[in-house]
Amino acid sequence: MIRIRDLTKRYQTGDQAINALDGVSLEIQAGEFVAIMGTSGSGKSTLMNIIGCLDRPTSGEYELDGLSIAKYDDTALAKVRNQKLGFVFQSFNLLPRTTAAENVELPMLYAGVKPAERHKRAIEALGRVGLGNRTEHKPNELSGGQQQRVAIARAIVNQPKLLLADEPTGALDSKTSDEIMDLFTDLNAGGMTIVLVTHEPDIAAYAHRIIRFRDGRILSDEPNTPPARHVAAV
Repeated sequence: MIRIRDLTKRYQTGDQAINALDGVSLEIQAGEFVAIMGTSGSGKSTLMNIIGCLDRPTSGEYELDGLSIAKYDDTALAKVRNQKLGFVFQSFNLLPRTTAAENVELPMLYAGVKPAERHKRAIEALGRVGLGNRTEHKPNELSGGQQQRVAIARAIVNQPKLLLADEPTGALDSKTSDEIMDLFTDLNAGGMTIVLVTHEPDIAAYAHRIIRFRDGRILSDEPNTPPARHVAAV
């Protein structure tokens, strides 16, 4: 699914060059649930942006689903993001004046899906995340946890091969965070590959593999067994 070799990302600040990523190599297989951890400035979000085709590395190789991303121009990368990737962010990023269903329809609009099919699939995705009775509610009529569920429905509605989540529980209380992470667990149990960025150990504990970053490099890469209460029934 993901193959990265000797990846670097360098930023120039005045006369000083800063390596946000410094020779990172890793592989993530289809169906894995991986948490990437590290303090602010460790390189974890930079890596997530490159994996998500939102940024390009300074050097190194990145292959997504067998495709060498360096060969793609911006238009092609936009298509890759729409067809192969789903994104979930801390701030939900919902359009405030549109309903839950309309928010979920957006990726399909960009993909050229016809209106009737868009609506049908949006309703199905909202049902999958437990919001089948909130399809016509606007974001200000939903709780934070419900808004994040809408964002997850939007991320999975095009059936992406890879779901990327950047601090998805950062704006939620602990109980709601557990509910959202149980939902990610269910999605992974259904075969979806998930890469999650977090600085919270209790959130990373849901993953089956934890990669820790420091100073742009991988500090550790270890398997993890989620506690029993974190394992969703299939």
